[in-house]
Amino acid sequence: MAQTKDFQILVLPGDGIGPEVVKEGCRVLEAVVERFGHRFELTEDTVGGAAIDRWGEPIRDETLSRALQSDAVLFGAVGGPQWDDPKAQARPEQAVLRLRKDLDLFANLRPTRTFPALLGSSNLKPEVVSGVDFVFIRELTGGTYFAEPKKVWEENGQRVGVDTCFYTEAEIARVMRVAFEIARGRKKVVHSIDKANVMATSRLWRQVAEEVAREYPDVRLEHMLADACGMHMIRRPTDFDVLVADNLFGDMLTDEAAMLAGSLGMMPSASLGSGSLGLYEPIHGSAPDIAGQGKANPLATILSVAMLLRHSLKLE
Repeated sequence: MAQTKDFQILVLPGDGIGPEVVKEGCRVLEAVVERFGHRFELTEDTVGGAAIDRWGEPIRDETLSRALQSDAVLFGAVGGPQWDDPKAQARPEQAVLRLRKDLDLFANLRPTRTFPALLGSSNLKPEVVSGVDFVFIRELTGGTYFAEPKKVWEENGQRVGVDTCFYTEAEIARVMRVAFEIARGRKKVVHSIDKANVMATSRLWRQVAEEVAREYPDVRLEHMLADACGMHMIRRPTDFDVLVADNLFGDMLTDEAAMLAGSLGMMPSASLGSGSLGLYEPIHGSAPDIAGQGKANPLATILSVAMLLRHSLKLE
């Protein structure tokens, strides 16, 4: 029998249906304990809107310290109409953004897989989505969402705006290595997504991808433009296995990919860094309209727990 191990897991249920689905995810962890004998110490803390109501901030420094001392973090969902004031200084989503930043989680993994019983949930024909099973790695801490300058101002009597896209080769290389390592355990093919035909950062992205690929001679690298990728995911989604993209393209394309499986609410995710510590959460929101009614489907959280066991605890 395999050697049993002890692990510290920080549980952050959040708001709305978050506590309901996280509770089911914890039941799966309890089943693993009963089946395999590993010991999980689950520590629960408050984040999001609930933390704003209690402490005036979406996440406390104490919570972040607990996260850094844990082997993994299981996150539910945050937000609700009572915290939607756009002028508010403290907003529920700041909890997960700060976790990603302070834990240096730069790679977001979103697997897309269709289940036979749910083929009818997709808007696409069953014969198109049947057998889809790929994972998207999105760079999470750089690119257009974080680079400066980012502003709107008035010039010559009209408003103008600018957003900047900025990447270093180190930022690109580290997320590429995550993609290639994952590909080694799958079909050994990586599709790198960019817009190298029009963007300088994408040309750098493509150059660094090719440099990293030389470290993995057993994995095939293929380049694809982001717009062509969006089309191809609808046309022949089973052609993909591992895809990697920058923050902006990854954000858009992973939402499109979710509809292959029928619903964004059925999708798990993992946010990883250079170590084993990761943040695991369902992609769906807090769904306050059904909170407390027993209607929330916990599948995305249970699949997130599976990723937690696989990537952070190494308990495949």
